[in-house]
Amino acid sequence: MEFHHPDFITSHIPHRPPFLWLDSIVSLSGDKIVAEKEIDTDLELFIGHYPDYPIMPGVLLCEAIFQAGALLIAENLNKGKVDPEMPAGVPVLTRILGAKFKREVRPGDRITLTAILTEKVGPAWFMKGSVKVAGKVAVKVEFACALKERE
Repeated sequence: MEFHHPDFITSHIPHRPPFLWLDSIVSLSGDKIVAEKEIDTDLELFIGHYPDYPIMPGVLLCEAIFQAGALLIAENLNKGKVDPEMPAGVPVLTRILGAKFKREVRPGDRITLTAILTEKVGPAWFMKGSVKVAGKVAVKVEFACALKERE
């Protein structure tokens, strides 16, 4: 299955609408993923998040980066690019470092998400990521994930 196939995202991570913040994968390599998301103008959250001036919550922009990172991890696991003795599981967020919010994301914007693997130590995956809107950085964050065994 190629990463541009519509089912690629949902075959790799457990997130589903309305909490899936990735629409498509632009590129995917061993240590980097670039994805996109169109921010729907009719998201219910805009009713209450600054109703007279709706903006996408920063925490959800970070979540979109984390989902891209989880997909990158899952793809590395599927391709056997990690220790085959590692138990199967789902990537879960374990740490958030230094989130910086530089510009707003508004209803109707198309965002570009990037997650880059910077280090892997045992079961921990250390990453950095960003959200860009109109080619300019909106969010930067460093984070870590670990595999949680499925129960």
